Amino acid sequence: MSATPLALRVAIVGAGPAGIYAGNLLANAVNERGGRLEIDLFESLPAPYGLIRYGVAPDHPRIKGIVNSLHEMLDAFPVVAEGKSEATRRTIRFIGNVEVGRDISLEELRERYHAVILATGAIRDAALDIPGVELPGSYGAADFVAWFDGHPDVARTWPLEASSVAVIGNGNVALDVARVLAKHAVDLRSTEVPDNVLAGFEASAVTDVHVFGRRGPADIKFTPIELRELGELNDVDIVLHDEDFDGVDPASATNNQLKVMLRTLNSWRDRPVGEASRRLHLHFWHAPVEITGDGVVESIRFERTRADAEGALVRTGEFRDYDVQAVYRAVGYYGTRVVDAPFDEARGVVPNAGGRVDDEPGLYATGWIKRGPVGLIGHTKSDALETITHLVADAEAGLLTAPFDKLRDPGRDDDVLDVLDASGTEYTTWDGWLALDAHERHLGETHQHARERVKVVPREEQVAVSRDGALVP
Repeated sequence: MSATPLALRVAIVGAGPAGIYAGNLLANAVNERGGRLEIDLFESLPAPYGLIRYGVAPDHPRIKGIVNSLHEMLDAFPVVAEGKSEATRRTIRFIGNVEVGRDISLEELRERYHAVILATGAIRDAALDIPGVELPGSYGAADFVAWFDGHPDVARTWPLEASSVAVIGNGNVALDVARVLAKHAVDLRSTEVPDNVLAGFEASAVTDVHVFGRRGPADIKFTPIELRELGELNDVDIVLHDEDFDGVDPASATNNQLKVMLRTLNSWRDRPVGEASRRLHLHFWHAPVEITGDGVVESIRFERTRADAEGALVRTGEFRDYDVQAVYRAVGYYGTRVVDAPFDEARGVVPNAGGRVDDEPGLYATGWIKRGPVGLIGHTKSDALETITHLVADAEAGLLTAPFDKLRDPGRDDDVLDVLDASGTEYTTWDGWLALDAHERHLGETHQHARERVKVVPREEQVAVSRDGALVP
């Protein structure tokens, strides 16, 4: 690549890992060319980090490392004198509590930046098209995860009256949901779950959690650490069924990770069952058919499956019913669209070619809204690199339209914050996040269980602390 100096102003919509990685990679690319860069990172929530803050179970200590890494990326951007936002202006600004399409339009952004990168991710549940899916007691995993992670836009309470629940899915989200449901509340006290969530789990009536996968043990989509955590649950038996393991040989696994997980599952088959007060059942070769009940969930029916000679999944005609009072659907996510941006309804993504949004010069996508809700954090970083490589190439080729500014058009507002101020939008800033972060840590330090932090849940309270910048006793 050439070392042509670049001078860019870029908006990124979404402050989760995808957006932050894209901003960091773009900054590195521009710095290598000796250029100048201003990035505004927009987030619909008052706080940054997206699904890392609101979509991952709070009992994952390793997530803290990811948050620390993202924090360092944002905090490390240089500060220059004379700017709007705080007393100084960073070359990257976090602008939270702003929803593009509501508080400011995509067109208004595109007028003010050389490029706009969509990194809104996927926060909705993918559909499961079976009868009874809309019965009370049937829940999307994304909604449940948002509740126990203290998302400000979901209800403060969650019905946990069911003693027996079904979780449909064989990925990490399904395991997160199952683990949190089966876990005793006392073992969540050291995490950052909000107090209303902890109170909900303390009143939970659950005794049995059933996890169902359409395919067999050799086709699980877990990661080894997620699976291992199940076996470490306090006072919870793991229940497996020998018929699901016919013909499954760990030695024939296609990769080392799968080999480790199959050995783990096999070791659990030899464990004694019956001593714990709760049980977590893992079922394979089960395709969901129907959720039934008289006005509420009372049972769920599955059809047994198997793999044919070519490895394709086929149904056997054998049906099994399980008495449950709640069903959690963890069958995937669906992309979060941005008003006025192109969107593929069938796939739940922004149509693009390598991150360039189709027929929209200067508009880009990265992360799950670009490729669909698949892959881990590492994939998000490499995905952002592809998008940024194309953006930089377009800039060097002179394909990006320069935004207006007050020097060229003194009759218009240049800075996007002028637009937000004029509309009365209570946006939050990076300094505001630092204040909220300190406030939550203060709440944790003074909590009766001495936790690392206690999340603030209400949006208005997050905004108030962020904008006032003061700790609340």
